[in-house]
Amino acid sequence: METPPMIGKNIQRIRNSRKLTLNVLSERSGVSKAMLSQIESDKVNPTVATVWKIARGLNVELNDLLDTDAEPKRVFSLNPAGDDSPKLETHDKGISIRILSPLNMVEDLEMYLLTFEPHTELPSEPHYPGTQEFLTVVKGSLKVKVGENIAEIKKGDFLVYHCDIEHTIINESSQPAVVHMVVRFTPDKR
Repeated sequence: METPPMIGKNIQRIRNSRKLTLNVLSERSGVSKAMLSQIESDKVNPTVATVWKIARGLNVELNDLLDTDAEPKRVFSLNPAGDDSPKLETHDKGISIRILSPLNMVEDLEMYLLTFEPHTELPSEPHYPGTQEFLTVVKGSLKVKVGENIAEIKKGDFLVYHCDIEHTIINESSQPAVVHMVVRFTPDKR
């Protein structure tokens, strides 16, 4: 490489995708707003220490800022059901929780299959700020309480909510219920 990568556009793209102002990024990173503006407009090439501070302020890896590949990264990864990776499943008080996602995704995106026996409930403490749960009912019906909000959902229904407050999933019926759950953590979870 004859010239160093101009990373300003990467910083700007990530900052904008997270809806951060230059002021907020400046506070988080310790890099002045004026310097950030010059870096984003590719008028200066920052030191490694400055790039590291900006990466920490954006809560990304240093390589994410240095990446000069304009093509988006595409993933195609299969985790076969019969492979040797650990299968995590718990069964407690009439509720079975099976983790479907690979362990390397923990705390970014997690997928579960939950089975509720009749008249059971799963109370949960608040997760990291900004964390969301996405539920799709596969079988039966459930009630979901999130703070003061309550939803009754049945087979085929989809519900999304922020789970950074106390929340409970309840099967009040006399039939089993199955739900597919995706938990998406925010980049600022740490």
